[in-house]
This record gives sequence, structure tokens and C-alpha cells, in this order.
Amino acid sequence: MTVGLSLERIGRTLRERLYGLFYGLGYFFNVLKESILFFKRRQVGFRVLVMQILFTGYEALRISAVLALAIGVAINLIGSSLLAGFGQGKLMYTLLIIVVTRELGPLLTAFIVIARSGTAIATELGGMVVAHEIEAYVAVGVNPITYLAVPRVLGVVISMMVLTVYFNVFGLFGSFAVMQLLKPVAFQEYMKNLVEVLTVGDLLLGLVKSLVFGVIISVVSTYRGFAVERSTTEVPVAGIRAVGTSFILCIVADAALTAVLYLG
Repeated sequence: MTVGLSLERIGRTLRERLYGLFYGLGYFFNVLKESILFFKRRQVGFRVLVMQILFTGYEALRISAVLALAIGVAINLIGSSLLAGFGQGKLMYTLLIIVVTRELGPLLTAFIVIARSGTAIATELGGMVVAHEIEAYVAVGVNPITYLAVPRVLGVVISMMVLTVYFNVFGLFGSFAVMQLLKPVAFQEYMKNLVEVLTVGDLLLGLVKSLVFGVIISVVSTYRGFAVERSTTEVPVAGIRAVGTSFILCIVADAALTAVLYLG
């Protein structure tokens, strides 16, 4: 009897998980389809898109700059101190490119966006569901995905890519100015060594990661927000779940993209 109940519970859990997976994939493809058509409908959600870019991108510039400078300075100090002792001082520039442009730049930017915008999007949409605003949109013939989800998805993706470039600039070049206060390095030498190891592939990988992370964060956050049912207590839970799921998926995606680069 106990074994039968356990198997039934396992089967029910498996069905729920599979249903959630396929429902999520369906939601993703629906958002993707509506995103392609978004700019043909110029008036629909354009203001929401602009506001999302301002919140996700512009308002995160300060914290991104501080974090990028800190990472860049730390790598410069550690690399120039340790590697110089082994006669491999130039490897510091390779390390700087790999850590900032390929890895930490896109990933730390994603973490910033998750903490700020992911939570905000999920709780905002969840609050709209509880307040029956989504039902009102449907009642007047407005698709909530087209008007509410797609502008937020596009806003987060655009902001992620811009913030990643911004992070790279401060991490690679902005840290040089701070380094002059701690351990002066000739500007010509720094730039020459940096340009020698920086490739187009490094920049493209960072942009590809930022694109993937932006899609993950925005789709997960909007999905979690719409998944709220009727209780206000579900709204903060939606925000927490959006953050947790986004963190996990971004880390998995980062590992997968890095593996493709180095093993492919």
C-alpha cells in the first residue's frame, strides 16, 4: 500500500514537472514570436520598453562601473605581482581578457540585472495579476504578452548587452586609471599588451553570453510574474523564484557556452 502511494506521488510529481516544462517552453516560443512582431506594432508597449531600458540599463550604470573597476584593479594587482615573479608578466593581460570579457563581465552583469530587474518584473506582474489588471487587458482585447511581457523582455536583453560592453570598458580600460594610483604602468605598454591579446572572438563571446542571459532573466521573470494566481502572498514568492531560477539557468548557460568554446 505504501509502495503504491509512493509510486503514485512520484508519478504525479513527474507529470506536474513535465507539464510545467512544456508550458514554459510554450510561453518562451510565444514571447519569441511576439518579440519578432513587436517593432511592426510601433505604438504597442513602446513606452514600457523605454522605461524598462531606463530602469534596467541606465540606473545600473553606477554599480556596474564600481564592480568592473574593482575586478579590473584586483586582476591587475594580482597578475602583475604574482606573474612577474615567474617572468610571465604579460600573461596578466590574457588573464584580464579572459576573466573580464569572457567570464565575469557577462555573468556579474547578469547577477546585477537579476537582483534589480528580475525581482522587480516578477513582483510587478504578480501584483497586476492579483489586482485583476491582466484580466482587464484580456477583456478589452489586449494580449498581455504583447503589451506587458515582450517590452520587458526586449528592454532587459538590450540593457544586458549594453551593460556588458560598459562593464568591459571599465574593467579593461577604466581600471588602468585606478592602477596609476597604486602601481603605475606606462599607458602605451598597457594598451599595446592588451590589444595584442584581445580578439574579436572575446568580444563576441561576451555579447552572446549577455544576449542569452538577458533572454533567460526576462523570460523567467515575466513567466514567474504571470504564474501568480490570486493571493498577495504569492507575489514575493514569485520574485524569489524568479531570482533563484534565473541564477541557476544563467550559471548553467555560462558553463555550457564556455564548454562549447574550449572543447569545440
